[in-house]
Amino acid sequence: MVDLENGVFMEQVEDLVERKRWPDLRDMLCLLEPADISAILSELPEDRLPLLYRLLPKELAAEVFVEMEPEEQELLIKSFSDTELKEVLEELYVDDTVDIIEEMPASVVKRILQHADPETRKSVNEILKYPEDSAGSIMTTEFVDLKRDMTVEDAFKRIRRTGVDKETINICYVTDTSRHLLGLVSIRTLLLADEEDIIEDIMETNVIFATTLEDKEDVAQDLSKYDFLAMPVVDKEGRLVGIVTIDDAIDVMEEEATEDFELMAAITPTDKPYLRTGVMETVRSRLPWLMLLMLSATLSGLVINSFEESLATYSVLIGFIPMLTGTGGNSGSQSSVAVIRGLSLNEIDFGDLFSVVWKECRVAVICGVLLACANFVKLMVVDRWLMQNPDLTIPVALVICLTLICTVFCAKVVGCMLPLLAEKVGLDPAVMASPFISTIVDVLSLLIYFAFAALLLGL
Repeated sequence: MVDLENGVFMEQVEDLVERKRWPDLRDMLCLLEPADISAILSELPEDRLPLLYRLLPKELAAEVFVEMEPEEQELLIKSFSDTELKEVLEELYVDDTVDIIEEMPASVVKRILQHADPETRKSVNEILKYPEDSAGSIMTTEFVDLKRDMTVEDAFKRIRRTGVDKETINICYVTDTSRHLLGLVSIRTLLLADEEDIIEDIMETNVIFATTLEDKEDVAQDLSKYDFLAMPVVDKEGRLVGIVTIDDAIDVMEEEATEDFELMAAITPTDKPYLRTGVMETVRSRLPWLMLLMLSATLSGLVINSFEESLATYSVLIGFIPMLTGTGGNSGSQSSVAVIRGLSLNEIDFGDLFSVVWKECRVAVICGVLLACANFVKLMVVDRWLMQNPDLTIPVALVICLTLICTVFCAKVVGCMLPLLAEKVGLDPAVMASPFISTIVDVLSLLIYFAFAALLLGL
């Protein structure tokens, strides 16, 4: 692994480029991992990118190409001759070709498909037919399949003959003449078996698989759950049509995590890197949410305005509104994030609603009481005694502390229920995170605040 952060390595690369020491530069790059080479090339001026890319050996160049950002891939494709483009496509796995096609403009896609071989073009078109969020959209059709009546010796011959172009040969899948999935066998099992052993006798028949229309996030979680390197994908008739490998599953989990973070921060998800996203595009992803939250926050203003005369009588109450609403928002966010995480990991579902609410109620009572006690001491010692605030009487402190308990309780109940309800109606639970919960809790805390003020202070 190369440390690109300190800039020393990049200085060496730039120096070799300036002096046109191409053989030395090629030797240096060939010692690196594809992801590191991609990072180095992305730091160089665009006019240098095609030149340095052409220094790489064919197989390494294809691996580096997969690691690049779509903008850099598009730039290279436009600079490629037809022969160069065909050579790169021949080295790519089908699922990587599909990923690239999905990011390219129509003119570039047309050129890619024109220079792909007929078999690759057919496989790409088949994968592109599946819904974007399905297992079929991220699978590769390049896998090793065996027949159950083969011997181990026959299996190794087939693996040597066909495995060179497959994405993985660690696991081989056993199918019948109609391509129905019958079982699987690992290379380890084959190596430890006798050459005369029959595949049917040594294969695993209890196979965990995904279907082509299954959600790709569920497939990624299953790969993580069972520690698989790959998972077979079958169609509705049970025929093996592809596999999802662990590298694609990691990409899915990263995309989903990023999307959840953006939704929880009230930002429309985007798949572009931050620095490559234009200012106006960033504005468009944020402004609608900000507008919606701003308008919904006016409810808090309406509540305050309706108690304007009461606040004029007890102006000391005004200063504690931010503390109450902020604590409520933070309490709700804690619960919502915990529930959203549980939902994403399949630890809980809507059927656990009562258990989740009951747990959060108990947590809320304990947290609320402890916060209220600490706040009461602070109000009496700091605000009343040290800061000499005579308006801060014991009844006023009780109003604030009782409001704090009820606000924390309501916030945690709302925070745990909203994501579960969102999941039930088919929405992304991450949408019901901090911004929306804070807005709802703000209104509830103000209503509770003024209710206690009216009860204990006679407003």
